[in-house]
Amino acid sequence: MYTQEEKEFFMKEAIKEAQKAGDKLEVPIGAVVVLDGKVIARGHNMREETNDATTHAEMIAIRQANHLLDSWRLEEASLFVTLEPCPMCSGAMIMSRVKEVYYGAEDPKGGTAGTLYNLLTDERFNHQVAVESGILAEECGQLLSEFFKALRQRKKEEKLARKSAEQNKLI
Repeated sequence: MYTQEEKEFFMKEAIKEAQKAGDKLEVPIGAVVVLDGKVIARGHNMREETNDATTHAEMIAIRQANHLLDSWRLEEASLFVTLEPCPMCSGAMIMSRVKEVYYGAEDPKGGTAGTLYNLLTDERFNHQVAVESGILAEECGQLLSEFFKALRQRKKEEKLARKSAEQNKLI
């Protein structure tokens, strides 16, 4: 377990990853894998860039950690992620034996670390992942809110531009 100060430090590292995603117009979600008090792997959403639905921040960070450690097991590792994990990412944490996950904002539409369901602590699986939520939740949530607000604005502007172009063709 980490102190509150350490948790916030590692979450800020995940937020840096989320900002990288946002800069590329990806949904701004970031993750880091921590082992022995050090960040050993990082990831941010890359679905748009890769056209691959599995390139979530957590999946990228887990794969990177697996390769670094030359093991599929991450039994002593912690994962910090800015948004509550989805079913796929929760499954990957279970399968790779992540020790614990710390997340920032809740995901009311797809969160499976407690919001919709908690896959990570379900005792029917052969491994459970300890969960702590709400680490820098406001900051993590704000990144997402600002991103989607800007996305809606861009779409609105694109729609107006198309409409204007169509009207100009009629003149």
